[in-house]
Amino acid sequence: MSQTPEILCEVRGAAGMVVLDRPKALNALTLPMVRELARALDAWEKDPAVERVVVTSTSEKAFCAGGDIRTLHDLGKAGRHDEMLAFWGEEYILNARIKSYPKPYVALIDGIVMGGGVGISLHGSHRIAGDRYLFAMPEVGIGFFPDVGATHALPRLAGAAGIYLALTGDRVGAADALAFGLVTHAVPSARMAEVTDALTRRGALDDILATVSHDPGPPKLAAERETIADCFGAPTLPAILARLDAAAAAGSAFAAKLRQTLAVKSPTSVAIAFEQMRRGAGLDFAEAMRTEFRIVSRIAHGHDFYEGVRAVVIDKDHAPHWQPASLDDVDPGAIAAYFAPLGAAELALES
Repeated sequence: MSQTPEILCEVRGAAGMVVLDRPKALNALTLPMVRELARALDAWEKDPAVERVVVTSTSEKAFCAGGDIRTLHDLGKAGRHDEMLAFWGEEYILNARIKSYPKPYVALIDGIVMGGGVGISLHGSHRIAGDRYLFAMPEVGIGFFPDVGATHALPRLAGAAGIYLALTGDRVGAADALAFGLVTHAVPSARMAEVTDALTRRGALDDILATVSHDPGPPKLAAERETIADCFGAPTLPAILARLDAAAAAGSAFAAKLRQTLAVKSPTSVAIAFEQMRRGAGLDFAEAMRTEFRIVSRIAHGHDFYEGVRAVVIDKDHAPHWQPASLDDVDPGAIAAYFAPLGAAELALES
């Protein structure tokens, strides 16, 4: 057993149990947390006593609300870009480790799951949503981009749902997450402790989950799935915007709201996110993670991430000054440059 003040990793019966315990920060990931989880996965892979990994949280509000962006912002403003990139590099390597982990990896997600929290849950074999589940990849609103493996996972959701989530940062609950394929099971929040205990006992994992899973009810976005598929299935970003405008003009309040949402996000981030989704559909997971490290290596030296964190997290004025200020002013060549290979600085993933 080992413990930092922020994460507990120990063997309980048949399970390698990971407990995120940084509740005041909504379990925002730090580098020590990333390293401790990576260390535990290495130890448990060959341990015959460990049948599965189970990841849970001490917070009723959040599974994990993302990475510690304030710390990353401060490092970058201080010119300590190598330290910023060390965090993202190790985080992305961990995401790839989870995706290829040879044992079942079960995330019990009850509360907010965003950014880095998505990276340590979505790529596992089993994702269990509680009633309080709330998913978002809201990075375009802080001048960042949907990373932690979203390049691979989101383009593969049916009906262009992942492209919609990447570009808008919209939040979805358990029923929509189940419909989209973001989670594999839904369980009442009141039974999460029972599920956690059951997962420490030896037995067939799917049988354990079948006894506690339930129908979370109708998805709130069921009536909008056709609009999402039509608009976000367009082949270019301008075409997506045009289809949203047309749907709004035809009376869709949902499309009109999305158009307003996109208008206030970082234009550079929205353009990056669209290009990510376009490319990511054809990439394997390792190449997707290398792509994300290429992007983040450029964002660390850019403008909008620092301005977005200032506006949303530090000053909280929610009035960012993006550069450029509109999608019309975004240079396609500048966006393509975010995806260029890094040479010797490429992310090093185990084969």
